[in-house]
Amino acid sequence: MKGPRRRRRKAARKRRAASRRRSPKRRRKERRRGRGRLRLLLLMVLAAGAGYYYATRVVFPVERASPGEFVAVPDLSGMVAEEALEVLAAAGLQEGAVDSISHPETPPGRILGQSPLPGQLALPGAALTLTYSLGPERRPVPDVTDLGVVQATALLEASGFQVAFDSVESAVRAGRIASTFPEGGVMLPIPASILVSVSLGPPLIAMPALAGLAEEEALVLLDSLGLTVGEVETRFRFGFNQGEVLEHFPPPDSLVAEGTEVRLVIGRRGFFPN
Repeated sequence: MKGPRRRRRKAARKRRAASRRRSPKRRRKERRRGRGRLRLLLLMVLAAGAGYYYATRVVFPVERASPGEFVAVPDLSGMVAEEALEVLAAAGLQEGAVDSISHPETPPGRILGQSPLPGQLALPGAALTLTYSLGPERRPVPDVTDLGVVQATALLEASGFQVAFDSVESAVRAGRIASTFPEGGVMLPIPASILVSVSLGPPLIAMPALAGLAEEEALVLLDSLGLTVGEVETRFRFGFNQGEVLEHFPPPDSLVAEGTEVRLVIGRRGFFPN
């Protein structure tokens, strides 16, 4: 290991000694070469500076305004187009590019933003970019009738609506959406609140006592309550309770839904048998 190191050190010493032994003529030549490179670099820098000066002062001159020539940009927020144009004309400015976006609170046609901003300085005749309001975004209420509560809520909220709930008796199956207010398809501004009515199922009716009523009276009463007559059984009676309701099912005071069938037992009409 020591042999290679010693040889490398010896070679380095030889190179340094050779450098010191260079002739004065060679050293002068190297110095002249270095000064030539420096002069070339300086010439390149000066040429670049001259080119920039020529381009900005002669080819594309930039107008320089004194501080007194600037005007303050007025605040146009909330103005309609006619008002904004009058204010700009009075300030020596003009309308430039125009765009518009939806906004939940600012009425349509009113200015929401501007560039440059109010209070900034601009050259006389400069054009301002103005942004007008389209008003609140409007969307149709989704029809969620007969959907489950979770599914209906997710659909309404994804459409940008807020959801409130109540419950109602309805022919729709219990736990499903019976109706909404406003109803599906109505266009509303976003955000808006939708009242969702969740069905408790059909309303329950207390079964009336029909025993002792004439058959016709019982049929009229059942029809007025939204109940239907199912099987009618007749039972022979010996001279009394003929044509009257003897029994019925469901029994009295039972809670039944509208449309429930009622089975009646009627006393048989006629004379005593021979």
